[in-house]
Amino acid sequence: MTPTPNGSLVVRVPGKLFIAGEYAVVTPGEPAVLVAVDMGITVALDPVAPVRTVRSRGYRTLEWTPAETGIVPAHADHDLDYVVSALSVLERLRRERGIASRVFALDIDSGLDHGSGRKYGLGSSAAVTVGVVRAVGRHLGLDLTPTEEYRLSMLATLAVAPDASGGDVAASTMGGWILYRSPDRRRLLEESADAALSALLGSRAWDLGELTPLPAPDGLELVVGWTGHPASTRSLVSAVQSAVISGAVDHERFLDESRHAVSMLRDALCAAEGREAQDALRQARAVLRELGRQSGVEIETAALGRMCDIIEGRGGAAKPSGAGGGDCGVALVDADGDRASLEDDWRAHGIHPLPLAVWQREGDDRVG
Repeated sequence: MTPTPNGSLVVRVPGKLFIAGEYAVVTPGEPAVLVAVDMGITVALDPVAPVRTVRSRGYRTLEWTPAETGIVPAHADHDLDYVVSALSVLERLRRERGIASRVFALDIDSGLDHGSGRKYGLGSSAAVTVGVVRAVGRHLGLDLTPTEEYRLSMLATLAVAPDASGGDVAASTMGGWILYRSPDRRRLLEESADAALSALLGSRAWDLGELTPLPAPDGLELVVGWTGHPASTRSLVSAVQSAVISGAVDHERFLDESRHAVSMLRDALCAAEGREAQDALRQARAVLRELGRQSGVEIETAALGRMCDIIEGRGGAAKPSGAGGGDCGVALVDADGDRASLEDDWRAHGIHPLPLAVWQREGDDRVG
């Protein structure tokens, strides 16, 4: 959080990358490893604005008013569903805690897309949701813990995307490397219909979830390549789920193999075993490739395959990140390797290196 001379608050929130456990993590209690990256979004809150507005590049300015069940947007065609949902959750909590209503304006700026407007696949919706929760929560004096920020952001996310795992929400909230398991989202949605937010924040539905910080890989560097082709996580996950329902995918075996790869990676990171971390990443890639083969969904595209193979040829390990189908791939390479040569090789094959570093949250005032 950064106060400005006019009393505004500026919050910067990181994007995310899945390292392992994609697709499995949508099943409550199944683990994944993610990392927060220093390309993110900025939310500026003006506490002396004359009207309640939300401004975001590329979207129509949204005015809104408080309501007993959340907020009421001035117009329906706003395309700011996650922002409206986050504001509604905070408005409910404000009322429950007896805090006076305040007028403020939000200005949201995203650094999570290419200059052409194409997204990198770094979790912009989650970062925006967390940014709104953090900025408005601070402004209202809610004194939220990181876990409360995550849970409020998760509730706001589920109101828009009920099937979301929340891994991106967790990474944007916590920063660094994390082990994540999703809660019982169906139960949370059922309870949210009539439960107070204070009760929801303490629901047993969160018990299946996990947010555990992990150390960075020892002696290795995380490098990220972008294919230049955005992918729709929701449509890809839906296609895989359809294949699971039809019986085309041996889902229990997939979950077992994904869990094993994630556990290998977690143990390697905690033991500072770089080579074992690379082996775990290779296994996670194999798990996704088999899922793609069984489901008929192109998770590892030709471009992602080229990116990974170039890394493997240099002694590193790589895989698609997230739902695949485009977007980014992640790699673990020797920290003292020839990074410039690697990136030149990627560019020659149509892969765009992204200048990303791991984002660490350092207390309440960390902004990026």
